Amino acid sequence: MPLSADAAVEQAELLKNMQESEREQLDVVRQYVRGRQALPAVIPSAAPREVKVMAQIARVNICKIVVDSLTQSMYVDGFRADKESDNALVWGAWQKNRLDARQTGIHRASFTYGTSYAVVLPGDPLPVIRGVSPRMMTAAYGEDPDWPVFALERLSMAPDGSQLWRLYDDTSIYYLGEKTVNTAEGGKARAFTFIEQRDHNMGVTPVVRFVDEDDLDADCDVEAGDSITGVPQHPVLGGQVTPLMPIQDQIDLTTFNLLVAQHYNGFRQRWILGWTADSESEKMKAAASQIWTFDDHPDEVKLGEFSQTELSGYIDSRESSLRHGATLSQTPVHELIGELVNLSAEALTAAEAGKDRKVAERQTLSGEAWEQTLWLTGRLMNVEVPDDAQVRWRDTSARSFAATVDGLGKLTQMLGIPPQELWHMVPGTTPQDIENWKLAAQNGDSFAFLADMLQRQGAPTGDPAPING
Repeated sequence: MPLSADAAVEQAELLKNMQESEREQLDVVRQYVRGRQALPAVIPSAAPREVKVMAQIARVNICKIVVDSLTQSMYVDGFRADKESDNALVWGAWQKNRLDARQTGIHRASFTYGTSYAVVLPGDPLPVIRGVSPRMMTAAYGEDPDWPVFALERLSMAPDGSQLWRLYDDTSIYYLGEKTVNTAEGGKARAFTFIEQRDHNMGVTPVVRFVDEDDLDADCDVEAGDSITGVPQHPVLGGQVTPLMPIQDQIDLTTFNLLVAQHYNGFRQRWILGWTADSESEKMKAAASQIWTFDDHPDEVKLGEFSQTELSGYIDSRESSLRHGATLSQTPVHELIGELVNLSAEALTAAEAGKDRKVAERQTLSGEAWEQTLWLTGRLMNVEVPDDAQVRWRDTSARSFAATVDGLGKLTQMLGIPPQELWHMVPGTTPQDIENWKLAAQNGDSFAFLADMLQRQGAPTGDPAPING
């Protein structure tokens, strides 16, 4: 039965506390994936301004490349159920919600943070399906790992400055407001107020969880102690970004050292011992000429120069870290360092074999979540989606188109599989393409039958009978 107003507020406060404990770590991950992570901790606070500027531009972000590479390999192109009519109805809701494009946001969030959510709500005329980041939603699970007991979502800010929230359970949706109030002690605090309740009558909490990987020990992780005072620890979270944070920090530090060496010692610098500029203008002119001056021995003027620093070691070190990051993330090396020279289709396929295995694992996990989402959608539409229904993923691997079509042709010729059953395996096809092909095939058979019938009717039936005169 639905919660009372007080019970809904109490449950929302519990979930909000959970969200606040997670949000700090999720925000750190967000900074890394956007290339706004903290500057290297070895830079002293009293460093010159140009050093701090170099530290800011030294952030060479590989985390976003890894997340984007995986996201761009994950596209749901179709949905297959037993009944074509039911399939078309449920897929119509997918299209109405523009999930061909919006699915990427759900995938990207799950790969970035380790978790993301899809919410299915009643709508007119079709259900509404939306993706939600874990920075905006917290779900509490009980014995059933598929459906949460409660879920709390942060919504937009109201005109009066209050924060809107939405609490979900297996019967209803509860709308709550949160704003600052005065406490009895004279301080300020944030408090929930109940707004309204709407029944959805789906029997389950209409929130589906997408995960980056299935880790049975994820809830048992313990954060390691930090022996270096003042250096923040990396978050203990799932997803693609957290394991890459140490490598990202190494790349940032190496790039910073490269920029410093390049700026100060990447060229020959002259020095004058026993002379300094008398005026500011002469000093600026000498600085522009990269001349160092010393007045230790004014009676004896000497000239000389420093040799330039060799930068190849820094460049090699950074490339080594990039290769290490590619290995850890199962991302093809050429996507991180940009080396792709005269590779054949077979060599490119071999280079991306690790990524293909990684994508296949995520397609299995996300595929089950999408099937769960479409099951909820069918329930709201009074359409039964069977347990063996499957989503169809677009083939984005590096295999050549000709090799794929040749393999499909051999399946038809050697194993006798009907060609129509293999159409969905042609790279780049959509459900609309397949329907058009089926219609064209049916029309083609009809036209062939009609042409054959007309040919038979127009053909002579035999020699004419002789005429007796």
